[in-house]
Amino acid sequence: MELLQDLKWRGVVYQQTDEEGLLELLNKESISLYCGVDPTADSMHIGHLLPFLTLRRFQNHGHRPIVLVGGATGLIGDPSGKSEERKLQTLEDVNRNVQGIQKQLQQIYNFEGENGAIMVNNYDWTSKLDVVSFLRDFGKHVGVNYMLAKDTISSRLETGISFTEFTYTILQAMDFLHLYENHQCKLQIGGSDQWGNITTGLELIRKMADEGSKAYGLTIPLVTKADGTKFGKTEGGAIWLDPEKTSPYEFYQFWINTADADVVKYLKFFTFLSKEEIEALEISLQEEAHLRKAQKALAEEMTRLIHGEEALQQAIKISQALFSGEVKNLSAAEIKEGFKDVPSYAVTGEEELSLVELLVSAKIVSSKRQAREDVNNGAVSINGERVTDTSYVLSAVDRIEDQFTIIRRGKKKYFLIKY
Repeated sequence: MELLQDLKWRGVVYQQTDEEGLLELLNKESISLYCGVDPTADSMHIGHLLPFLTLRRFQNHGHRPIVLVGGATGLIGDPSGKSEERKLQTLEDVNRNVQGIQKQLQQIYNFEGENGAIMVNNYDWTSKLDVVSFLRDFGKHVGVNYMLAKDTISSRLETGISFTEFTYTILQAMDFLHLYENHQCKLQIGGSDQWGNITTGLELIRKMADEGSKAYGLTIPLVTKADGTKFGKTEGGAIWLDPEKTSPYEFYQFWINTADADVVKYLKFFTFLSKEEIEALEISLQEEAHLRKAQKALAEEMTRLIHGEEALQQAIKISQALFSGEVKNLSAAEIKEGFKDVPSYAVTGEEELSLVELLVSAKIVSSKRQAREDVNNGAVSINGERVTDTSYVLSAVDRIEDQFTIIRRGKKKYFLIKY
């Protein structure tokens, strides 16, 4: 399928500055294009992914992606979507964040070959500019009335906006001009909130680049959920790409728990599965929804892309063990990952423990009478093995790598004993 046609089928095109011109350009030659992110944290979250995955789709069609991490713009702060000034970060914080984000972006692109991706940091060229040159060479070409018409700025006029954030759109426009002149970059893509910044870049290129210069802009829609709640958020907070913040198992679980109403849209947005593959999963969703093939495909594709095959297989192993109750083959590391949010109880200095007493002291049950009843009824398992002996005593053989014992009460209630 032709690239722009595929992007439209996937629903990832929101606005274009010149659709006919871009289509003609893409049909004529391979181009360089860019997408950027400011390092406001040391990790991206899944809310950042869609524009960068769209950039990867261009690479898959032979175009060269330029991935920009805004070391300079991150020091200023984008006023977009904010009702008040951002807290300024230190250069040290920004540099640390840049390194973390660049590492994550390297997972998404191919950096080899004729259309290998390029990684850039706008601090490299912006930091060399003095204030007089900024005002004379760039500020002169961007009118105040033009900037006041931008939604990102006009929406802040009542609550207030500093000159620092007011100039952000010029800094990002300078990025587009710099990449146009130094890397022949002819297209910027970004989220729908970046439309004003993208068009300001096109204005600078029109006024400052060679006569007849032509560049383009394309924005991606905001990702929404069918039930109206915010995409990418859970009770525990954002779903981060950093495995230390959101483990691969948690990442996998987020995607596999996608609602039926959203899963096909997310397959189109986030995966590189073909139209035929996605349509087959859509049919499965309609005819055999209980198999959750669409959700499994989404979870597998996303976890593999961000964390790699080994982490995906570990996430699947943990998921299957928790679902089946066969947890005894999990490693201590896998238990830490999969049982992070399970109630736990720490045991110190005891070699052997009465199961009935442990159930009470760990507050798994309310009384010894209830503990005995549950054990007698076969409702208690140790490391996946059902125990029906009320006199059972836990020993070293019940410890996984001498660190954990997993107790399950009923079908789904897990408890973690830590040593």
